[in-house]
Amino acid sequence: MVDEGRHGAAAPGGNDALAEDRQSPAPWVEVVIEIPRGSFLKRGSSGRVDFVSPLPCPYNYGSVPAFLGLEGDLLDALVLGPRRPRGSRLWIPARGAVGLSDRGMYDDKLVCSEARLSEPERRRVLRFFHVYARCKRLLNWLRRQPGLTRCEGWGEAGAAIARASPRNGKWRGPAVRF
Repeated sequence: MVDEGRHGAAAPGGNDALAEDRQSPAPWVEVVIEIPRGSFLKRGSSGRVDFVSPLPCPYNYGSVPAFLGLEGDLLDALVLGPRRPRGSRLWIPARGAVGLSDRGMYDDKLVCSEARLSEPERRRVLRFFHVYARCKRLLNWLRRQPGLTRCEGWGEAGAAIARASPRNGKWRGPAVRF
């Protein structure tokens, strides 16, 4: 579910963040946390452990249960800020998106934060996805799963949401095993 105008409390980051949101409001989305910040377990939307990472995840990672991404799984979302418990739900602005191709399938990853993102924070998030894509490419090679895997770069949250499909009651999990 997306809410273009949900601005209940003052946004952290001061008046500049509010002024930016009034000019071009960030879409608000409901995110369910699947991988808390600092976790070594990579779980899918089904809750099943996909793999154990040698490095902890630097961000909270989850999904937007109202939308399906282009690869048929729930739309992915990264949540900046403090660690959130697995399974927690929150409404938060989507400040941007990063495109990732995994085995030739393009998928958007929303980047969500209470505060607008600084340029250094955007670069850190993008660097994370470049490293993630390299690691995923190695894992795919080990699993003998062919196809291009790479980070496609930064994009707008609204465009990523527009590419997603509303989730209907028939969805029972991803069609492709990751």
